[in-house]
Amino acid sequence: MNWWSNLNKKKKAYIAAFAAIASIMIWAFVSAGVITHDFNRSQLSVDKDRQEALINGIILTETKNAQKYWEIYGETGSYDSNNEVALMDNVIGNFYKDNKVAMSFQSSKGTYNAAKKIIILYADTFVVLEDGTTLKADRLRYAGNDKPIIATGNVQITRDENFLATSDEVEISPEFNSFKISGNTTSKMYDTKENK
Repeated sequence: MNWWSNLNKKKKAYIAAFAAIASIMIWAFVSAGVITHDFNRSQLSVDKDRQEALINGIILTETKNAQKYWEIYGETGSYDSNNEVALMDNVIGNFYKDNKVAMSFQSSKGTYNAAKKIIILYADTFVVLEDGTTLKADRLRYAGNDKPIIATGNVQITRDENFLATSDEVEISPEFNSFKISGNTTSKMYDTKENK
């Protein structure tokens, strides 16, 4: 260490500063390697062209000729570019007819397949039609604006206080103005008028 004592204060300060900067850079490099270790491994194990994004607040819409068909908002979600599928949690949204909301929905989980243009809602799905009809189901499938919407699993339909139905499956018309119930079904009609 004889050489160190022979250096003037200015050179000692430069060497100390250089050593400190070099130490910080080495520490940052090692830390980055530790932090991204699993990330790099997962990227190597998937296809080269595949991209997956985790998203907070995902919004999807479909429009044609300035007419909106549907919109979906997921509180959290992910998108896989290989399969062209968006997975969403805590989903809310609307289906439109003539640029007006014809049906609103919410669900714990949902998927959108961009290649097939199919929306599937599952787990605690609740739907409200424009005329006030409500529907609860385990699963709801939308396959395009010209096809019926299919609700399956523990389906319960209510309209005002006059109608209650349970069913295995319900088909909602593309116009959102009628539905067909099928499978194991029960229906009840109530007269809400007072007897005089």
